[in-house]
Amino acid sequence: MDADTALILGLVGLGVFTALIYTVRSLIVICQPNEMVVITGRSRIAADGRVAGYRLLHGGRTLRVPIIERVSRIDLGTLPIEVVVRNAYSKGGIPLIVHGIANVKVSARDPISHNAVERMLEKPFEEIMQIAKDTLEGNLRGVLATLTPEEVNEDRLKFAHTLIEEADEDMKKLGLELDTLKIQNVTDEVNYLDSIGRQRTAEILKKARVAEAERSSEAQQTEASARQAAEIAKIQADLAIVEQNNRLRVRTAELEAEALAKEKAAPVAGEKSKVVAEQDLQQERIALEKRRLEADVLLPARAEREAAEELAKGTAATIVEDGRARVFVLEQMIKLYLGAGSEAERIFILNMLPEIIRDITKTVQGIDIDRLTVIDSGEGGVGLAKTANQLPAAVIKLTEQIEAATGVNILSKLGDKGSLEGKRPVEK
Repeated sequence: MDADTALILGLVGLGVFTALIYTVRSLIVICQPNEMVVITGRSRIAADGRVAGYRLLHGGRTLRVPIIERVSRIDLGTLPIEVVVRNAYSKGGIPLIVHGIANVKVSARDPISHNAVERMLEKPFEEIMQIAKDTLEGNLRGVLATLTPEEVNEDRLKFAHTLIEEADEDMKKLGLELDTLKIQNVTDEVNYLDSIGRQRTAEILKKARVAEAERSSEAQQTEASARQAAEIAKIQADLAIVEQNNRLRVRTAELEAEALAKEKAAPVAGEKSKVVAEQDLQQERIALEKRRLEADVLLPARAEREAAEELAKGTAATIVEDGRARVFVLEQMIKLYLGAGSEAERIFILNMLPEIIRDITKTVQGIDIDRLTVIDSGEGGVGLAKTANQLPAAVIKLTEQIEAATGVNILSKLGDKGSLEGKRPVEK
């Protein structure tokens, strides 16, 4: 193969490769972020379920069928539209001139994008802008009819928001979106707003002058009140100083009187303390005397009383025991007497005789006979014989007294001794 043939083959291969690249590139559809691609030529089921002869691509890439499918592009860039409305009658019949600016774009959101494809596909920007402008001006006139000139001029944000709400539905039907809407100027040909401005300016100036006068008057009143308050404060301060001086003098006098009273009360308090101390000392002395009396008198008396009680208990015990012994002796004597039979009475009388004679002699126990003198009358010893003869009579008299005291004739009882001996029972 010569050089010319090789060159021809190389050029043919390069052409085929170039044609292949061009063909592949024409089949790949790439969509930019600021555009929407519409591929037509085949029927497809859209996302909302309807049958459409196109498919939409917003961003990314896809493949198209050559010859059958056709690719169209819609720019999604912002379209600035100047909105001007003249002789638009507001509420109240005042014609207004409104200047505004709106930013509109084709919507790529479903299902609004299908409206844009059906209405704006392959339309130039100028036509799309004119359609959007006419729609916005119509909506603007409709909104102005519901607002007064004051509301339109004073609250433009509210006016623009109301206009956006009014135009949004119409713009969606066209496949457009209203990004922003600003009202730049609101005027009128009859100078209504200017008159309102001058009126309000006059009112504001009037209010300003009134407010200035009021502020001046208030300033003067405030100044006068301040001077009055200062004078009153000064008077009150002087009065307070006088009152404090009076209180100081009164307090000084009270303190001096209190000091003098304390000076006079000090000796009295000393005497009082002395008397109280003496009283306390006397109380201690009384307490000591009570304790001494208790130790010297009460305790010994209590001891003597307790000793007497114990002695009485002992004496009573002795008496009780003596009584018991006597009772026992008496019981034994009774048993003895009962065992003696008829001699018991004689034995009892003989045992009792010493006691009876002792009791009778006690009657003359205090008589002390130192000497007994018998005087004879000279009849030859008759007086002595009389005296001797008186003894048996005295004995008889004594037995009579015993009988009178006891009811027992001792002589008769003693005289029956012989007769009683024959009657004594024989001891076994």
